[in-house]
Amino acid sequence: MAQSFGDRLVAAGQKHGRLCVGIDPHAALLEQWGLSDTVDGLREFSRTCVEAFAGATALVKPQVAFYERFGSAGFAVLEETLVALREAGTLVVADAKRGDIGSTMAGYAAAWLQPGSPLEADAVTLTPYLGVGSLDPAIKLAAEHGKGVFVMAANSNPEAEAFQTSDIDGRMVSQRMVDECAEYNLGAGIGHVGVVVGATVAKPPVLDRLNAPVLMPGIGAQGATMQDAEAIAGEVSHLVFPSVSRSVLAAGPDVAELRKRASELAKQV
Repeated sequence: MAQSFGDRLVAAGQKHGRLCVGIDPHAALLEQWGLSDTVDGLREFSRTCVEAFAGATALVKPQVAFYERFGSAGFAVLEETLVALREAGTLVVADAKRGDIGSTMAGYAAAWLQPGSPLEADAVTLTPYLGVGSLDPAIKLAAEHGKGVFVMAANSNPEAEAFQTSDIDGRMVSQRMVDECAEYNLGAGIGHVGVVVGATVAKPPVLDRLNAPVLMPGIGAQGATMQDAEAIAGEVSHLVFPSVSRSVLAAGPDVAELRKRASELAKQV
């Protein structure tokens, strides 16, 4: 077995600060940076982000959807971005939110987690609402190669929160998701089956038993603060990685300003 993704990420957090920076090249941000909403603009945006964050940030999270909208040419840029970040020693989570069953889930797992895959990342986000057990192919492949997964557990949009806080057998749906992920991390130093919990959720699940990293979006532009993240984290704040995108990317396209903004936020965690 390779070293746990959780151990690798916590070590990166100790070195760089516990921050995940998103790469979200949506059309409005490309325009804000003075770039065209084309593959060329996408490539320049991504290269700038790599230059700013590679080797200086604990975790970087490209949002796959903003590459996928350009088809195969967009995926080619994503492949370049993943390779450049990982060659610099920076951990990367592909924000792909995949989820399915059986051989299809195995296909998604191979795409994002198999060593040598064109889209190889260190971790991938997954959607568990076909059941956490349906994610087994990705969870097992990740463990085999020292990679990780982040399972969507508690999201802050109103539609998700209404469902995810519903009661099933005395537990919120989101809590059940966290608890089932925790079972995969038993006996590990720091496990590889993490979760995503929004920093703005009104009724967050308890994270004490998870024993794995927690991605926590919602800081900054979405209204939450680092203090909100710490309150949700409770006793496991050392495992929580606040995820920021717009509040850092607004400093672009200047590389020094992007790096400075990310560094300032990382020091607050």
